[in-house]
Amino acid sequence: MLISAPNAKAILDLAKEYGVEDPKIKIEGMNCIFCGLCARMCQERIGARAIPVSAEVFRSEEKCLRCGACAFICPTKAIKPEEFDPKAISIPFEFEVGMKSRPPIYIPFPQAVPNLPVLDRERCVHFLTGKCEICKDLCEAKAIDFEQTDEVVEVKVGSIILATGYDQFDPSVIPEYGYGRYENVITGLEFERLSNAAGPTAGQILLKNGRPPRSVAIIHCVGSRDKNFHPYCSRVCCMYALKFAHLIREKTDAEVYQMYIDMRCFGEGYEEFYERVGTEDGVNFIRGKASQVTDQALNEEEEGKLIVCVEDTLLGSFMRVPVEMVILCTALEPRANAEEVARLFSIGRRADGFFLERHVKLAPIATMTEGLFIAGCCECPKDIPDTVAQAKAAACDVLSLLARGKVEIEPIVASVDEEVCSGCGLCGMVCQYGAPSLAELKRVTVVNQALCKGCGACAVTCPSGAMNLSHFTRRQMLEEVEALTWSR
Repeated sequence: MLISAPNAKAILDLAKEYGVEDPKIKIEGMNCIFCGLCARMCQERIGARAIPVSAEVFRSEEKCLRCGACAFICPTKAIKPEEFDPKAISIPFEFEVGMKSRPPIYIPFPQAVPNLPVLDRERCVHFLTGKCEICKDLCEAKAIDFEQTDEVVEVKVGSIILATGYDQFDPSVIPEYGYGRYENVITGLEFERLSNAAGPTAGQILLKNGRPPRSVAIIHCVGSRDKNFHPYCSRVCCMYALKFAHLIREKTDAEVYQMYIDMRCFGEGYEEFYERVGTEDGVNFIRGKASQVTDQALNEEEEGKLIVCVEDTLLGSFMRVPVEMVILCTALEPRANAEEVARLFSIGRRADGFFLERHVKLAPIATMTEGLFIAGCCECPKDIPDTVAQAKAAACDVLSLLARGKVEIEPIVASVDEEVCSGCGLCGMVCQYGAPSLAELKRVTVVNQALCKGCGACAVTCPSGAMNLSHFTRRQMLEEVEALTWSR
């Protein structure tokens, strides 16, 4: 009643009596025919009872789940989805970097393995109300099971390949670039989805207002080659920045500016592509790191645009470049849980946080733990050809190891004198390979000889002298000293 006659005093008084000040759903004009389909959908299917059928349902203002089912079922479209809280209805699609929404049941990404839909328990109405099994009723294969729970499965394997990837640097920690403050300042990954034919705009390069940009600036090395964040080079930024410039020129008439420190085009055909973008595509290259992105205009030409402040080190002059879109080429950084994974698998990490290989030239995919290999950007930033080559090399090493059926271990490994060991656990704390562990029943340390590298750190640390190295026990060392002394 409050929806259909929001200005009637009697209805307003009645609504106030039941604690209702503003209806959850607004009906535009007289489009509503009061068929009741929205109410039935909300009550019988969704189980929320948020549609005003009687005064009873108004006792809770929080019953509406903003699921949009009522707007979907409404035959006259009297209920508008935009009348709801947009943030409550929209679920950002992780694969589209939040540039597109997704339903609670969805396929994570096109190449997902297995390529099957998953349910978001936190947003699915069934898990919120206990009702709404529409997807289950419509599924002819009867594949949806709401009773399924997560399982922890133990699998015995002969080898492990770590390919945990990387995280994208968050440019919002550099406020000078205005990411998150200016809507047309985007990251390289967001532009990648924007220009993709299967992306949120079907491959069209558009501003937030839906218009193609007339000028675009691409800023290199955001977060990389910077002592304040990451001093290393992310390796892939120069080439995908050139690709973006080529796509922009191909799909729009926009003027493109590249602000770079150095162009590192090291791969096969990369230098030729760099020259093509500069000559044939007519992209403007400015050698210098951008210092700021602002919307403060100093003249009419800059009005309504983003201004990139940069010093051209070749010309020795400071420039203000007005553009409509800014693309930030952000750094590749280790995953947030890299330390946890490194501890779990007993592998080392470099100063930059990436996993440490056994040897940078002779064993770039092996680790100090036998049977454990690393591939891809978890080892260091790299582009697709290098990642594919490293992945194939890791797979070949695994097959070689499995074909032999045996693992060669170090001849010098640690051993424990159980009669002397006190079970303090200090040896396990200092071992970077995770070889010593505490046997709970005996309360003594045992050594996994397949993991031990014979470095001797545990033997030095052991306060009771229970830990020894094969062929280098304390008795053997003393006898060697005695033999040398006696011979004199």
